Amino acid sequence: MNQLPKDPPAPAAPATNSEILSRYIAMTKGSAARYTKSVEVFPSGVTHDGRYIPPHPIYVTHAKGSRKWDVDGNEYVDYVGGHGALLLGHTHPEVMLAVVAQATRGTHLGANGDLELRWGELVREMVPSAEMVRFTGSGTEASMMAFRLARTFTGKTKIVRFRGHFHGWHDHVAFGVTGHFDGSPTPGVPAAVAAETLLCDPNDGPGVTALLEGREDIAAVIIEPTGSTYGQVPIRPEFLKLLRELTRRRGVVLIFDEVVTGFRVSPGGAQAEYGIVPDMTLLAKILAGGLPGGAVVGRRDIMEALDFVATAKKGREKIHHPGTYNANPLSAAAGVATLEIIRDTDANARARAYAQRWRDGVRAIVIEEGLPWGVYGTFTGCHIFTNPEGMPIDPRSFDPYSLRYDQLKIKRGGTVVTRLRLAMRLEGVDIAPWPGGPASATHTDRDLDQTLSAFRVAVRMLKAEGEIIWPKG
Repeated sequence: MNQLPKDPPAPAAPATNSEILSRYIAMTKGSAARYTKSVEVFPSGVTHDGRYIPPHPIYVTHAKGSRKWDVDGNEYVDYVGGHGALLLGHTHPEVMLAVVAQATRGTHLGANGDLELRWGELVREMVPSAEMVRFTGSGTEASMMAFRLARTFTGKTKIVRFRGHFHGWHDHVAFGVTGHFDGSPTPGVPAAVAAETLLCDPNDGPGVTALLEGREDIAAVIIEPTGSTYGQVPIRPEFLKLLRELTRRRGVVLIFDEVVTGFRVSPGGAQAEYGIVPDMTLLAKILAGGLPGGAVVGRRDIMEALDFVATAKKGREKIHHPGTYNANPLSAAAGVATLEIIRDTDANARARAYAQRWRDGVRAIVIEEGLPWGVYGTFTGCHIFTNPEGMPIDPRSFDPYSLRYDQLKIKRGGTVVTRLRLAMRLEGVDIAPWPGGPASATHTDRDLDQTLSAFRVAVRMLKAEGEIIWPKG
């Protein structure tokens, strides 16, 4: 087997007049060498689109709490957080003990077990909409199952989605997220499948009202309750209330995609925080404590389409649902440990308090540096709007609701965001591609001091390299 050398030779650094790029290349030679090999193995050299960043991503060896280390020995305060799955930080000792204990008993038992039962009971206890639970292998699988359940329950076919919202990568949701906002299919998606999805603008009350009241073929409405990408394009709580009222009146299934927000906004997710209970909910990420796993939960009368006995009594065909890794015992062990900690401690409150201080600190630096940027977010998230169109923005009064979804999400800024992320890595901080990220319950005062210092250094480097887009005139 052709193995990667322990210390592979780095490729020749490309010529550049950017101090950010040249310093980044110099400090990540081991990552650069691995990326050179990875592009021969993986498309674009990555296994998740969100990890792609030129000139190359970092290759991480280990992580603990709020920090992680790459193959070159660089240490980073981490705001990627397992793509949002790690509210409790990396390698939480109680979660790791639970996983190791189960690993010694078996990684796949091909049978029912106590852990999956305990896991499901915790979900029912914590999530208001969870009358019944069906575990899946991922959030995407949960999304697929929720659509099938809604169609079976209503006898209708159309799904209403909101532009910019992400519900996995399967055919019914593989467009209208970062493009194809007219509903046209992305590569590989049949036009007939795309036609079953109806797209609306987020926060457009009149538009969604007209759509739901003007059609009789809508099975479900699905939404990320805090807005796409954990509030990058925030949703007004009153819009959620309108959706609940409309869907209930029209006999349409309301689905909250809480893959990101579940157990993060509060122990019961966004629905518990807002007091708005959907008919079904998608869960993943924190649900499985950082291991693979997802679930669709919801009303018993809807979920019974998966039940052998209930469907037989009604003379209906049951929805077929196998899944090799549904409720895998390792994921169940991590999930049980994680949910019990979230339920019984102030983990949510600590992460929320840290995120507020993080947002406030970044905003203060933006103001001090005279940048026309916006800093915002709710709960445990932070978003930095780099204003790629050069609008006259006052960071003191920036209101994300005043901008369109495409301005906040799609036209967010290319090179400036990439350079911001690389510059912050130079100072030992790794933010998410939003840019920004989710906070964890393990982030500390030391982390915050380093993060704010790194941000200040980064924006000054961006200024020096002419990357800031200033308002015209």
